[in-house]
Amino acid sequence: MVKILWADDEIDLLKPYILFLEAKDYKVIPATDGSEALEILDKESVDIMFLDENMPGINGLETLTRVKNKYPSLPVIMITKSEEENIMEQAIGSKISDYLIKPVNPNQILLTLKKHLDTKKLVTQTQTMSYQQEFRNISMQINQGLDYNEWTQLYKQLVHWEIELAENNDESIFEILKTQKSEANEQFSKYYQKNYIKWLNDDGEASPLMSHRVLQRKIFPLLKEKKRPVFLIVLDNFRFDQWRALQPEIEKQLMVEEEGIYYAILPTTTQYARNALFASLLPSDIKKMFPQYWLDEDKEGNKNQYEPDLLNENLKRHRIKVNTTYHKVLNVTYGMRMIDILPNFMQNDLNVIVYNFIDMLSHARTDSDLVRELAADENAYRGVTLTWYEHSPLKEVLKYLSDKDVDVFITTDHGSVKVDSPVKIKSNKDASVNLRYKIGRLLDYDPKEVFGIKDSADVKIPPLSIMSQMIFARATDFFVYPTEYNKYVQYYMNTFQHGGISMEECMIPLIHLVPKK
Repeated sequence: MVKILWADDEIDLLKPYILFLEAKDYKVIPATDGSEALEILDKESVDIMFLDENMPGINGLETLTRVKNKYPSLPVIMITKSEEENIMEQAIGSKISDYLIKPVNPNQILLTLKKHLDTKKLVTQTQTMSYQQEFRNISMQINQGLDYNEWTQLYKQLVHWEIELAENNDESIFEILKTQKSEANEQFSKYYQKNYIKWLNDDGEASPLMSHRVLQRKIFPLLKEKKRPVFLIVLDNFRFDQWRALQPEIEKQLMVEEEGIYYAILPTTTQYARNALFASLLPSDIKKMFPQYWLDEDKEGNKNQYEPDLLNENLKRHRIKVNTTYHKVLNVTYGMRMIDILPNFMQNDLNVIVYNFIDMLSHARTDSDLVRELAADENAYRGVTLTWYEHSPLKEVLKYLSDKDVDVFITTDHGSVKVDSPVKIKSNKDASVNLRYKIGRLLDYDPKEVFGIKDSADVKIPPLSIMSQMIFARATDFFVYPTEYNKYVQYYMNTFQHGGISMEECMIPLIHLVPKK
Protein backbone atom coordinates (compact mmCIF):
# COMPACT_ATOMS: atom_id res chain seq x y z
CA MET A 1 0.00 0.00 0.00
CA VAL A 2 1.21 3.49 -0.89
CA LYS A 3 1.84 5.63 2.20
CA ILE A 4 1.31 9.41 2.07
CA LEU A 5 2.59 11.83 4.72
CA TRP A 6 0.35 14.94 4.70
CA ALA A 7 1.55 17.89 6.77
CA ASP A 8 -0.97 20.72 7.20
CA ASP A 9 -1.93 22.79 10.25
CA GLU A 10 -5.59 22.41 9.18
CA ILE A 11 -5.38 18.66 8.75
CA ASP A 12 -8.77 18.12 10.44
CA LEU A 13 -10.44 20.02 7.59
CA LEU A 14 -8.86 17.61 5.11
CA LYS A 15 -10.74 14.56 6.45
CA PRO A 16 -12.88 14.22 3.26
CA TYR A 17 -9.71 14.12 1.15
CA ILE A 18 -8.17 11.50 3.42
CA LEU A 19 -11.28 9.31 3.25
CA PHE A 20 -11.33 9.69 -0.55
CA LEU A 21 -7.69 8.52 -0.82
CA GLU A 22 -8.18 5.66 1.64
CA ALA A 23 -11.08 4.46 -0.52
CA LYS A 24 -8.55 4.32 -3.38
CA ASP A 25 -6.24 2.09 -1.24
CA TYR A 26 -3.81 4.82 -0.16
CA LYS A 27 -2.75 5.14 3.49
CA VAL A 28 -2.58 8.76 4.73
CA ILE A 29 -0.43 9.66 7.76
CA PRO A 30 -1.45 13.12 9.07
CA ALA A 31 0.89 15.71 10.64
CA THR A 32 -0.16 19.11 11.99
CA ASP A 33 3.16 20.91 11.52
CA GLY A 34 6.70 20.58 10.15
CA SER A 35 8.21 19.27 13.40
CA GLU A 36 5.70 16.44 13.65
CA ALA A 37 6.25 15.58 9.98
CA LEU A 38 10.01 15.32 10.52
CA GLU A 39 9.50 13.09 13.56
CA ILE A 40 7.24 10.77 11.56
CA LEU A 41 9.84 10.54 8.77
CA ASP A 42 12.47 9.50 11.32
CA LYS A 43 10.28 6.60 12.42
CA GLU A 44 8.41 5.53 9.31
CA SER A 45 9.06 5.12 5.59
CA VAL A 46 6.61 6.90 3.27
CA ASP A 47 6.24 7.02 -0.51
CA ILE A 48 5.29 10.68 -1.00
CA MET A 49 4.68 13.82 1.06
CA PHE A 50 2.09 16.59 0.76
CA LEU A 51 3.38 19.73 2.48
CA ASP A 52 1.44 22.91 3.26
CA GLU A 53 3.56 25.99 2.57
CA ASN A 54 2.00 28.22 5.29
CA MET A 55 2.24 26.52 8.72
CA PRO A 56 3.07 27.95 12.17
CA GLY A 57 6.43 27.08 13.70
CA ILE A 58 8.65 25.50 11.07
CA ASN A 59 7.02 26.73 7.87
CA GLY A 60 6.64 24.69 4.70
CA LEU A 61 9.78 25.93 2.93
CA GLU A 62 12.01 25.32 5.96
CA THR A 63 10.45 21.88 6.45
CA LEU A 64 11.06 21.16 2.77
CA THR A 65 14.75 22.05 3.12
CA ARG A 66 15.18 19.73 6.10
CA VAL A 67 13.30 16.90 4.40
CA LYS A 68 15.37 17.15 1.23
CA ASN A 69 18.64 17.28 3.17
CA LYS A 70 17.79 14.05 4.94
CA TYR A 71 15.57 12.26 2.36
CA PRO A 72 16.61 13.66 -1.03
CA SER A 73 14.72 11.05 -3.10
CA LEU A 74 11.34 11.50 -1.35
CA PRO A 75 8.82 13.20 -3.69
CA VAL A 76 7.38 16.30 -2.01
CA ILE A 77 4.27 18.10 -3.30
CA MET A 78 3.99 21.68 -2.01
CA ILE A 79 0.45 22.97 -1.39
CA THR A 80 0.08 26.74 -1.08
CA LYS A 81 -2.54 29.49 -1.06
CA SER A 82 -0.01 31.96 -2.43
CA GLU A 83 0.79 32.42 -6.10
CA GLU A 84 3.73 34.72 -5.38
CA GLU A 85 6.59 34.07 -7.79
CA ASN A 86 9.36 34.14 -5.16
CA ILE A 87 7.67 31.38 -3.11
CA MET A 88 7.35 29.24 -6.22
CA GLU A 89 11.01 29.84 -7.09
CA GLN A 90 12.15 28.91 -3.57
CA ALA A 91 10.09 25.74 -3.62
CA ILE A 92 11.29 24.70 -7.07
CA GLY A 93 14.88 25.55 -6.10
CA SER A 94 14.50 23.23 -3.12
CA LYS A 95 13.61 20.42 -5.55
CA ILE A 96 9.92 19.92 -4.94
CA SER A 97 8.34 17.36 -7.25
CA ASP A 98 5.25 19.47 -7.89
CA TYR A 99 3.02 22.14 -6.32
CA LEU A 100 -0.71 22.71 -6.04
CA ILE A 101 -2.63 25.94 -5.43
CA LYS A 102 -5.41 25.92 -2.83
CA PRO A 103 -8.26 25.18 -3.02
CA VAL A 104 -7.54 21.73 -4.41
CA ASN A 105 -10.05 19.03 -5.21
CA PRO A 106 -9.71 15.26 -4.61
CA ASN A 107 -9.17 14.46 -8.31
CA GLN A 108 -6.24 16.90 -8.43
CA ILE A 109 -4.66 15.06 -5.52
CA LEU A 110 -5.27 11.67 -7.16
CA LEU A 111 -3.84 12.84 -10.50
CA THR A 112 -0.71 14.15 -8.75
CA LEU A 113 -0.22 10.82 -6.98
CA LYS A 114 -0.50 8.88 -10.23
CA LYS A 115 1.83 11.32 -11.96
CA HIS A 116 4.60 10.89 -9.40
CA LEU A 117 4.11 7.33 -8.18
CA ASP A 118 2.51 5.41 -11.01
CA THR A 119 4.12 7.08 -14.04
CA LYS A 120 6.67 4.33 -14.62
CA LYS A 121 4.01 1.62 -14.28
CA LEU A 122 1.60 3.45 -16.61
CA VAL A 123 4.36 4.17 -19.13
CA THR A 124 5.40 0.50 -19.07
CA GLN A 125 1.83 -0.61 -19.70
CA THR A 126 1.37 1.90 -22.53
CA GLN A 127 4.72 1.04 -24.14
CA THR A 128 3.98 -2.67 -23.95
CA MET A 129 0.57 -2.25 -25.56
CA SER A 130 1.98 0.01 -28.29
CA TYR A 131 4.79 -2.41 -29.16
CA GLN A 132 2.38 -5.37 -29.15
CA GLN A 133 0.29 -3.51 -31.72
CA GLU A 134 3.42 -2.84 -33.82
CA PHE A 135 4.87 -6.34 -33.44
CA ARG A 136 2.77 -8.02 -36.13
CA ASN A 137 3.36 -5.17 -38.59
CA ILE A 138 7.15 -5.30 -38.07
CA SER A 139 7.18 -9.10 -38.41
CA MET A 140 5.32 -8.88 -41.71
CA GLN A 141 7.75 -6.23 -43.01
CA ILE A 142 10.81 -8.31 -42.13
CA ASN A 143 9.65 -11.08 -44.46
CA GLN A 144 8.28 -8.93 -47.28
CA GLY A 145 11.43 -8.48 -49.39
CA LEU A 146 12.18 -4.86 -48.46
CA ASP A 147 14.32 -2.47 -50.52
CA TYR A 148 17.13 -0.45 -48.93
CA ASN A 149 14.88 2.52 -48.06
CA GLU A 150 12.39 0.22 -46.37
CA TRP A 151 15.16 -1.53 -44.45
CA THR A 152 16.34 1.88 -43.23
CA GLN A 153 12.88 2.74 -41.93
CA LEU A 154 12.49 -0.67 -40.32
CA TYR A 155 15.82 -0.33 -38.53
CA LYS A 156 14.78 3.09 -37.23
CA GLN A 157 11.58 1.51 -35.89
CA LEU A 158 13.50 -1.25 -34.12
CA VAL A 159 15.93 1.25 -32.58
CA HIS A 160 12.97 3.35 -31.42
CA TRP A 161 11.43 0.37 -29.61
CA GLU A 162 14.78 -0.78 -28.26
CA ILE A 163 15.25 2.58 -26.56
CA GLU A 164 11.59 2.88 -25.51
CA LEU A 165 11.54 -0.56 -23.89
CA ALA A 166 15.05 -0.45 -22.41
CA GLU A 167 13.77 0.52 -18.94
CA ASN A 168 10.55 -1.47 -19.23
CA ASN A 169 9.85 -3.66 -16.21
CA ASP A 170 8.18 -6.26 -18.41
CA GLU A 171 11.23 -8.36 -19.30
CA SER A 172 9.17 -10.71 -21.45
CA ILE A 173 8.24 -7.94 -23.92
CA PHE A 174 11.88 -6.89 -24.21
CA GLU A 175 12.87 -10.51 -24.93
CA ILE A 176 10.27 -10.57 -27.70
CA LEU A 177 11.82 -7.42 -29.18
CA LYS A 178 15.32 -8.96 -29.00
CA THR A 179 14.07 -12.04 -30.85
CA GLN A 180 12.39 -9.88 -33.48
CA LYS A 181 15.52 -7.78 -33.95
CA SER A 182 17.59 -10.98 -34.28
CA GLU A 183 15.21 -12.20 -36.99
CA ALA A 184 15.50 -8.83 -38.75
CA ASN A 185 19.30 -9.04 -38.63
CA GLU A 186 19.24 -12.47 -40.24
CA GLN A 187 17.03 -11.26 -43.07
CA PHE A 188 18.98 -8.02 -43.48
CA SER A 189 22.26 -9.97 -43.76
CA LYS A 190 20.79 -12.14 -46.52
CA TYR A 191 19.53 -9.02 -48.29
CA TYR A 192 22.97 -7.38 -48.06
CA GLN A 193 24.68 -10.51 -49.33
CA LYS A 194 22.30 -10.81 -52.28
CA ASN A 195 22.69 -7.20 -53.43
CA TYR A 196 26.14 -6.07 -52.26
CA ILE A 197 28.22 -6.74 -55.39
CA LYS A 198 25.52 -5.19 -57.58
CA TRP A 199 25.52 -2.03 -55.41
CA LEU A 200 29.29 -1.65 -55.74
CA ASN A 201 28.99 -1.57 -59.53
CA ASP A 202 25.89 0.63 -59.72
CA ASP A 203 26.04 4.35 -59.00
CA GLY A 204 22.34 4.98 -59.69
CA GLU A 205 19.23 5.32 -57.55
CA ALA A 206 18.78 1.53 -57.45
CA SER A 207 21.67 1.42 -54.96
CA PRO A 208 21.83 2.98 -51.49
CA LEU A 209 24.21 5.75 -50.57
CA MET A 210 27.42 3.95 -49.56
CA SER A 211 30.71 4.86 -47.85
CA HIS A 212 32.55 5.83 -51.04
CA ARG A 213 29.77 8.16 -52.24
CA VAL A 214 28.99 10.09 -49.04
CA LEU A 215 31.34 13.04 -49.48
CA GLN A 216 30.65 13.53 -53.12
CA ARG A 217 26.86 13.48 -52.63
CA LYS A 218 26.41 15.18 -49.26
CA ILE A 219 29.48 17.35 -48.54
CA PHE A 220 30.94 18.43 -51.88
CA PRO A 221 27.77 20.21 -53.12
CA LEU A 222 27.95 22.50 -50.06
CA LEU A 223 31.67 23.10 -50.57
CA LYS A 224 31.04 24.13 -54.17
CA GLU A 225 28.49 26.69 -53.00
CA LYS A 226 31.00 28.10 -50.46
CA LYS A 227 28.21 29.69 -48.46
CA ARG A 228 29.59 28.84 -45.02
CA PRO A 229 32.11 26.55 -43.30
CA VAL A 230 31.35 22.83 -43.17
CA PHE A 231 32.34 20.72 -40.15
CA LEU A 232 32.52 16.96 -40.71
CA ILE A 233 32.66 15.15 -37.36
CA VAL A 234 33.45 11.43 -37.56
CA LEU A 235 32.82 9.41 -34.38
CA ASP A 236 34.64 6.13 -34.89
CA ASN A 237 32.38 3.07 -34.39
CA PHE A 238 29.22 5.16 -33.86
CA ARG A 239 25.86 3.43 -34.17
CA PHE A 240 22.44 4.83 -35.03
CA ASP A 241 21.03 3.90 -31.59
CA GLN A 242 23.90 5.82 -29.98
CA TRP A 243 22.97 8.82 -32.11
CA ARG A 244 19.40 8.56 -30.82
CA ALA A 245 20.74 8.48 -27.23
CA LEU A 246 22.83 11.63 -27.85
CA GLN A 247 20.22 13.43 -29.95
CA PRO A 248 18.31 15.19 -27.10
CA GLU A 249 21.56 16.62 -25.74
CA ILE A 250 22.93 17.63 -29.14
CA GLU A 251 19.63 19.30 -30.04
CA LYS A 252 20.13 21.66 -27.10
CA GLN A 253 22.92 23.16 -29.21
CA LEU A 254 22.00 22.58 -32.85
CA MET A 255 18.96 21.70 -34.95
CA VAL A 256 18.69 18.53 -37.04
CA GLU A 257 18.36 19.50 -40.69
CA GLU A 258 18.39 15.91 -41.94
CA GLU A 259 18.64 12.54 -40.20
CA GLY A 260 20.01 10.13 -42.78
CA ILE A 261 21.46 6.65 -42.91
CA TYR A 262 24.01 5.40 -45.42
CA TYR A 263 25.24 1.83 -46.00
CA ALA A 264 28.81 0.88 -45.11
CA ILE A 265 31.07 -1.04 -47.47
CA LEU A 266 32.53 -4.37 -46.39
CA PRO A 267 34.51 -5.10 -44.34
CA THR A 268 32.93 -2.74 -41.83
CA THR A 269 36.29 -1.78 -40.31
CA THR A 270 38.26 1.44 -40.18
CA GLN A 271 40.94 0.31 -42.62
CA TYR A 272 38.44 -0.20 -45.42
CA ALA A 273 35.30 1.80 -44.64
CA ARG A 274 36.90 5.03 -43.43
CA ASN A 275 39.55 5.16 -46.16
CA ALA A 276 36.71 4.69 -48.66
CA LEU A 277 34.77 7.48 -46.97
CA PHE A 278 37.59 10.03 -47.26
CA ALA A 279 38.85 8.92 -50.68
CA SER A 280 35.40 8.50 -52.30
CA LEU A 281 36.90 5.32 -53.74
CA LEU A 282 36.61 1.63 -53.05
CA PRO A 283 39.69 -0.02 -51.49
CA SER A 284 40.96 -1.68 -54.69
CA ASP A 285 40.72 1.69 -56.49
CA ILE A 286 42.58 3.43 -53.67
CA LYS A 287 45.45 0.96 -54.00
CA LYS A 288 45.45 1.28 -57.77
CA MET A 289 45.38 5.10 -57.88
CA PHE A 290 47.31 5.89 -54.67
CA PRO A 291 49.47 2.90 -53.73
CA GLN A 292 51.55 5.14 -51.47
CA TYR A 293 48.48 5.63 -49.25
CA TRP A 294 47.43 1.99 -48.94
CA LEU A 295 48.71 -0.76 -46.67
CA ASP A 296 47.47 -4.30 -47.30
CA GLU A 297 45.93 -6.41 -44.57
CA ASP A 298 49.15 -8.42 -44.07
CA LYS A 299 51.48 -5.39 -43.85
CA GLU A 300 52.65 -3.82 -40.58
CA GLY A 301 51.77 -0.20 -39.78
CA ASN A 302 48.89 2.19 -39.22
CA LYS A 303 46.46 1.56 -42.05
CA ASN A 304 44.61 4.85 -41.54
CA GLN A 305 47.48 7.28 -41.34
CA TYR A 306 46.77 8.74 -44.80
CA GLU A 307 43.18 9.91 -44.32
CA PRO A 308 43.97 13.63 -44.82
CA ASP A 309 46.03 12.78 -47.93
CA LEU A 310 43.17 10.76 -49.38
CA LEU A 311 40.75 13.59 -48.61
CA ASN A 312 42.97 16.16 -50.36
CA GLU A 313 43.36 13.91 -53.39
CA ASN A 314 39.60 13.46 -53.42
CA LEU A 315 39.01 17.22 -53.45
CA LYS A 316 41.54 17.67 -56.27
CA ARG A 317 39.95 14.90 -58.31
CA HIS A 318 36.58 16.64 -58.06
CA ARG A 319 38.17 20.06 -58.76
CA ILE A 320 37.10 21.56 -55.45
CA LYS A 321 39.54 24.21 -54.27
CA VAL A 322 38.94 24.83 -50.57
CA ASN A 323 40.85 25.39 -47.35
CA THR A 324 40.68 22.30 -45.15
CA THR A 325 41.82 21.09 -41.75
CA TYR A 326 41.95 17.56 -40.39
CA HIS A 327 42.24 16.65 -36.70
CA LYS A 328 42.16 13.22 -35.08
CA VAL A 329 41.27 13.39 -31.38
CA LEU A 330 42.73 10.39 -29.55
CA ASN A 331 42.58 11.81 -26.01
CA VAL A 332 40.79 14.46 -23.95
CA THR A 333 43.90 16.66 -23.60
CA TYR A 334 44.23 17.14 -27.34
CA GLY A 335 40.46 17.57 -27.69
CA MET A 336 40.38 20.37 -25.11
CA ARG A 337 43.43 22.04 -26.62
CA MET A 338 41.72 22.06 -30.00
CA ILE A 339 38.75 24.00 -28.58
CA ASP A 340 41.03 27.00 -28.01
CA ILE A 341 41.79 27.22 -31.73
CA LEU A 342 38.23 26.76 -32.97
CA PRO A 343 37.99 30.44 -34.05
CA ASN A 344 40.76 29.70 -36.58
CA PHE A 345 38.63 26.92 -38.08
CA MET A 346 36.03 29.45 -39.18
CA GLN A 347 38.45 30.61 -41.89
CA ASN A 348 38.30 27.18 -43.54
CA ASP A 349 35.72 25.79 -45.93
CA LEU A 350 35.96 22.23 -44.58
CA ASN A 351 37.00 21.09 -41.11
CA VAL A 352 37.23 17.35 -40.40
CA ILE A 353 37.43 16.14 -36.78
CA VAL A 354 37.71 12.44 -35.96
CA TYR A 355 36.94 11.27 -32.40
CA ASN A 356 38.17 7.84 -31.37
CA PHE A 357 36.48 7.30 -27.99
CA ILE A 358 33.65 4.93 -28.97
CA ASP A 359 36.00 2.63 -30.86
CA MET A 360 38.33 2.53 -27.86
CA LEU A 361 35.33 1.76 -25.63
CA SER A 362 34.36 -1.14 -27.89
CA HIS A 363 37.86 -2.66 -27.76
CA ALA A 364 38.25 -1.98 -24.03
CA ARG A 365 34.97 -3.76 -23.39
CA THR A 366 36.42 -6.90 -24.97
CA ASP A 367 39.65 -6.77 -22.99
CA SER A 368 38.52 -5.37 -19.62
CA ASP A 369 36.13 -7.02 -17.17
CA LEU A 370 35.45 -3.63 -15.58
CA VAL A 371 34.42 -2.04 -18.87
CA ARG A 372 32.32 -5.11 -19.68
CA GLU A 373 30.36 -4.47 -16.50
CA LEU A 374 29.97 -0.75 -17.25
CA ALA A 375 28.64 -1.52 -20.74
CA ALA A 376 26.99 -4.85 -19.97
CA ASP A 377 24.27 -4.59 -22.61
CA GLU A 378 23.06 -2.38 -25.45
CA ASN A 379 21.31 0.07 -23.13
CA ALA A 380 24.38 0.43 -20.90
CA TYR A 381 26.57 0.83 -24.01
CA ARG A 382 24.38 3.76 -25.09
CA GLY A 383 24.51 5.13 -21.55
CA VAL A 384 28.31 5.12 -21.42
CA THR A 385 28.38 6.87 -24.80
CA LEU A 386 26.01 9.55 -23.50
CA THR A 387 28.10 10.03 -20.35
CA TRP A 388 31.20 10.43 -22.51
CA TYR A 389 29.49 13.04 -24.68
CA GLU A 390 28.27 15.08 -21.71
CA HIS A 391 31.87 15.50 -20.50
CA SER A 392 33.63 15.46 -23.86
CA PRO A 393 35.42 18.07 -25.98
CA LEU A 394 32.86 17.32 -28.70
CA LYS A 395 30.11 18.91 -26.62
CA GLU A 396 32.23 22.05 -26.28
CA VAL A 397 32.84 22.08 -30.04
CA LEU A 398 29.11 21.90 -30.79
CA LYS A 399 28.40 24.55 -28.17
CA TYR A 400 30.87 26.88 -29.88
CA LEU A 401 29.34 26.20 -33.30
CA SER A 402 25.77 26.67 -32.06
CA ASP A 403 25.74 30.40 -32.80
CA LYS A 404 27.93 30.32 -35.91
CA ASP A 405 26.80 30.20 -39.53
CA VAL A 406 27.95 26.65 -40.28
CA ASP A 407 26.86 23.24 -41.54
CA VAL A 408 27.75 20.36 -39.23
CA PHE A 409 27.69 16.67 -40.17
CA ILE A 410 28.02 13.89 -37.60
CA THR A 411 28.72 10.43 -38.96
CA THR A 412 31.04 7.45 -38.73
CA ASP A 413 32.60 4.78 -40.93
CA HIS A 414 31.07 1.66 -39.34
CA GLY A 415 29.18 0.48 -36.29
CA SER A 416 29.49 -2.64 -34.16
CA VAL A 417 27.30 -5.55 -33.15
CA LYS A 418 27.10 -7.61 -29.98
CA VAL A 419 28.16 -11.10 -31.07
CA ASP A 420 26.70 -14.24 -29.51
CA SER A 421 26.84 -17.01 -32.11
CA PRO A 422 30.20 -18.71 -32.86
CA VAL A 423 30.85 -20.13 -36.33
CA LYS A 424 33.69 -22.63 -36.84
CA ILE A 425 36.11 -22.01 -39.71
CA LYS A 426 39.60 -23.17 -40.68
CA SER A 427 42.39 -21.25 -42.40
CA ASN A 428 46.15 -21.12 -42.82
CA LYS A 429 48.30 -18.74 -40.83
CA ASP A 430 48.21 -15.89 -43.36
CA ALA A 431 44.46 -15.21 -42.87
CA SER A 432 43.39 -11.92 -41.28
CA VAL A 433 42.66 -11.94 -37.56
CA ASN A 434 39.34 -10.04 -37.43
CA LEU A 435 36.45 -11.98 -35.81
CA ARG A 436 33.85 -10.80 -38.32
CA TYR A 437 35.69 -11.25 -41.62
CA LYS A 438 38.61 -13.27 -42.96
CA ILE A 439 40.75 -12.80 -46.04
CA GLY A 440 43.27 -15.44 -47.10
CA ARG A 441 44.17 -18.19 -49.59
CA LEU A 442 42.88 -21.32 -47.89
CA LEU A 443 39.66 -20.72 -45.99
CA ASP A 444 37.56 -23.73 -45.02
CA TYR A 445 33.97 -22.91 -44.07
CA ASP A 446 30.35 -23.90 -44.51
CA PRO A 447 28.99 -21.64 -47.31
CA LYS A 448 25.55 -21.71 -45.69
CA GLU A 449 26.92 -20.00 -42.58
CA VAL A 450 28.83 -17.07 -44.12
CA PHE A 451 28.89 -14.60 -46.98
CA GLY A 452 31.69 -16.16 -48.98
CA ILE A 453 33.63 -14.57 -51.86
CA LYS A 454 35.96 -16.70 -54.01
CA ASP A 455 38.05 -13.71 -55.10
CA SER A 456 38.29 -10.58 -52.91
CA ALA A 457 38.62 -8.47 -56.07
CA ASP A 458 34.91 -9.13 -56.66
CA VAL A 459 34.10 -6.96 -53.65
CA LYS A 460 36.78 -4.36 -54.54
CA ILE A 461 39.23 -5.47 -51.85
CA PRO A 462 42.92 -5.71 -52.84
CA PRO A 463 43.84 -9.42 -52.86
CA LEU A 464 46.69 -10.65 -50.67
CA SER A 465 47.62 -13.21 -53.32
CA ILE A 466 46.51 -14.18 -56.82
CA MET A 467 43.17 -15.47 -55.54
CA SER A 468 42.34 -14.31 -52.03
CA GLN A 469 39.13 -15.72 -50.63
CA MET A 470 37.02 -13.60 -48.32
CA ILE A 471 34.25 -14.43 -45.86
CA PHE A 472 32.01 -12.20 -43.77
CA ALA A 473 30.09 -13.06 -40.61
CA ARG A 474 26.38 -12.29 -40.68
CA ALA A 475 23.96 -10.99 -38.03
CA THR A 476 25.51 -11.71 -34.59
CA ASP A 477 27.93 -14.49 -35.67
CA PHE A 478 31.67 -14.46 -35.04
CA PHE A 479 34.42 -16.71 -36.39
CA VAL A 480 36.30 -19.13 -34.17
CA TYR A 481 38.98 -21.69 -35.06
CA PRO A 482 38.57 -25.28 -33.83
CA THR A 483 41.83 -25.00 -31.86
CA GLU A 484 40.97 -23.93 -28.29
CA TYR A 485 37.43 -23.33 -29.50
CA ASN A 486 35.76 -23.12 -26.07
CA LYS A 487 38.38 -20.73 -24.70
CA TYR A 488 37.87 -18.18 -27.47
CA VAL A 489 34.10 -18.57 -27.56
CA GLN A 490 33.95 -17.74 -23.87
CA TYR A 491 36.34 -14.78 -24.27
CA TYR A 492 34.54 -13.13 -27.20
CA MET A 493 30.94 -14.07 -26.48
CA ASN A 494 28.73 -10.96 -25.99
CA THR A 495 31.47 -8.52 -26.97
CA PHE A 496 30.97 -5.72 -29.51
CA GLN A 497 32.71 -6.47 -32.80
CA HIS A 498 32.73 -5.12 -36.35
CA GLY A 499 33.80 -6.18 -39.81
CA GLY A 500 30.77 -8.18 -40.93
CA ILE A 501 27.14 -7.67 -41.94
CA SER A 502 24.51 -6.53 -39.46
CA MET A 503 22.13 -3.61 -39.21
CA GLU A 504 24.23 -2.13 -36.40
CA GLU A 505 27.48 -2.27 -38.41
CA CYS A 506 26.17 -1.38 -41.85
CA MET A 507 23.46 1.24 -41.33
CA ILE A 508 25.47 4.36 -40.63
CA PRO A 509 24.02 7.57 -39.11
CA LEU A 510 24.62 10.64 -41.26
CA ILE A 511 23.23 13.65 -39.40
CA HIS A 512 23.17 17.16 -40.87
CA LEU A 513 22.96 19.83 -38.16
CA VAL A 514 22.54 23.59 -38.45
CA PRO A 515 22.31 26.41 -35.89
CA LYS A 516 18.86 27.04 -34.45
CA LYS A 517 17.02 29.76 -36.34
